[in-house]
Amino acid sequence: MSEYTDWRNVYWLSLGLQYFLFGLLWLFMPHYPSANPDGMNYFAMLWSIVTITYHEPVLVQACVVGFFIQAIFTSYWTTLTFLLVSPPYEYSTIVIGLFSLIGIASLALGPVYSRFVMDRFVPLFSVIFGEALALAGVIVGTYTGKLNVAGLVIEAFTIDLGMQISQNANRTSIYAISPLIRNRVNSAYIVSCFCGQLMGTAACNHLYAQGGWIWSGSANVGFIGVGLLACFVRGPWELGWIGWHGGWSMRPRTPAEGQDVDVETNGAVSISEKNEDGGQKHSTTSDEEVGESKDERPAEGNLVELKALQ
Repeated sequence: MSEYTDWRNVYWLSLGLQYFLFGLLWLFMPHYPSANPDGMNYFAMLWSIVTITYHEPVLVQACVVGFFIQAIFTSYWTTLTFLLVSPPYEYSTIVIGLFSLIGIASLALGPVYSRFVMDRFVPLFSVIFGEALALAGVIVGTYTGKLNVAGLVIEAFTIDLGMQISQNANRTSIYAISPLIRNRVNSAYIVSCFCGQLMGTAACNHLYAQGGWIWSGSANVGFIGVGLLACFVRGPWELGWIGWHGGWSMRPRTPAEGQDVDVETNGAVSISEKNEDGGQKHSTTSDEEVGESKDERPAEGNLVELKALQ
């Protein structure tokens, strides 16, 4: 649009589309029953988003990873414009805009990865894979981007695909914390991602002004490195804040020997344990009880298995 009209019209169009989307949601979004029928007030609910992070290491780990992967995403797409309008490229606005079409390829491959890889491993495996993929692309784009546009295309593709894989895996892990607070858990995660976008844009714009493409890209290498470090601080079977207790396996574990896990129609998980005489005793855990205690909550590595059962 900015190639053929005033740049402010881009923001006016965005405003109109936001209100159009709001109208569609108002008309067609179904009504869901409240997950807190007792009536926690709005401000207490907002404060609880902060307090959740005090005792949920899975959420904090996901927030840190999301913060830094979003930082490199916005940093790249912001500073890319500065590079492409400068020598040796000197592309027009419309050609620069066409770079966004690279994201179509990552969108097409995302479901394929989820189908054939993500469901076969614990979420942390996909988070690490997505971060490593983005890191490889950032390194290629940063140190070859001023020489050949192919490096920039590779970076755009790998950042988009790596972020998508990482985000999906992070959501898989945090949504299992507790069904009753799923919206608040998601709010905490999204806020951390938006903060990462702000930090990445501000920091790398400043670095680009000071030292150019190499400086801003090198900062992105550091950001994604911190995100990977957060992945390795805590393993998929760890119930605490730091460590790899429970093993290094990235494969989802089968139910404990002598137990059969099935899912009732109401979403409760029923575990049948074999008695010594060959009979069975049943115990059922309702949705409200799942994940309420850290000791009872399933480790991250079991999430893929439970998701498949549901």
